[in-house]
Amino acid sequence: MKAVVVKKAGGPEVLEYTDVPTPMVKPGWSLVKVKGFGVNHSEIFTRKGYSPSVKFPRILGIECVGIIEDTTDPKNLPKGQTVISLMGEMGRDFDGGYAEYALLPNEQIYPVQSNLKWEDLAAIPETYYTAYGALTGLKLTQGDSLLIRGGTSGVGVAATKLAKAIDRDIHVTGSTRDLAKSDLMKDKGYDDVILDQDGSLQTKLQYDKILDLIGPSTLKDSMNLLAVNGIISMTGELGGVWDIDKFDPISMIPNNRYLTSFSSGDVKLSWIQDMLNIIEDKHVDVSPTKVYPLSQVDAAHAYLESGQSIGKVVVLV
Repeated sequence: MKAVVVKKAGGPEVLEYTDVPTPMVKPGWSLVKVKGFGVNHSEIFTRKGYSPSVKFPRILGIECVGIIEDTTDPKNLPKGQTVISLMGEMGRDFDGGYAEYALLPNEQIYPVQSNLKWEDLAAIPETYYTAYGALTGLKLTQGDSLLIRGGTSGVGVAATKLAKAIDRDIHVTGSTRDLAKSDLMKDKGYDDVILDQDGSLQTKLQYDKILDLIGPSTLKDSMNLLAVNGIISMTGELGGVWDIDKFDPISMIPNNRYLTSFSSGDVKLSWIQDMLNIIEDKHVDVSPTKVYPLSQVDAAHAYLESGQSIGKVVVLV
């Protein structure tokens, strides 16, 4: 089969499109014929060698969509079944979705019902699941003001579209380091756009709910914009910082505000199907910003790293 293999850490050029043996099923694992996958920042980190547990060579890819090609669980995963897989140790401890076929543990293959095109379904797994889970934790109510920090990211755009599908009266503001992207962001569904300058949001407004996708590097600044009884979810590490040094909840969290988070590693089939139902019932536009063939995964990585992207980058197999 064709696959994209990383043999050593480096830039996009280390993503080698090549022939490798098609994997065979083994007890507890089934073979998925990959139809597409989204490209994620975590895969860029791994490609650069920032995931110390990952040993090369490795086929990256923490997600994929496709159909069951060969199965060891015909009852739950019959041949031809449309499936989604994400997270676990996919693309890290074992080979992931950057290939024509992926051998995956049965427990992390999720059978779904969907009428979406493959390129649209491929834009959903990690990105929309993360957005959906985070919004659930924010407990959105009618007319909330929602700030999404990291608004041009795939998860940010997904959260905007899902929030509007949940309640069209929710007012969504997105942050960006480049206000030249404002019109594009509003085209994606944002009501307002604010500047994120050197880790400080250039506004004095407060928000009922905040989704901070930049992470520990900006959380304290975001907290200062949270309204009384508001909720902030730190769900992302786009800032490249993984923890908060000397975290003191009493001084960092203003009185009567609430901090939560969402890990997309906690995957539930019911949540995936509920999310898909919302997307299809509410006609949410999940179409990706860019679509590449498997042979151009290196170009997809380069584009995502360039900072030009707004929304989701997808590879079709």
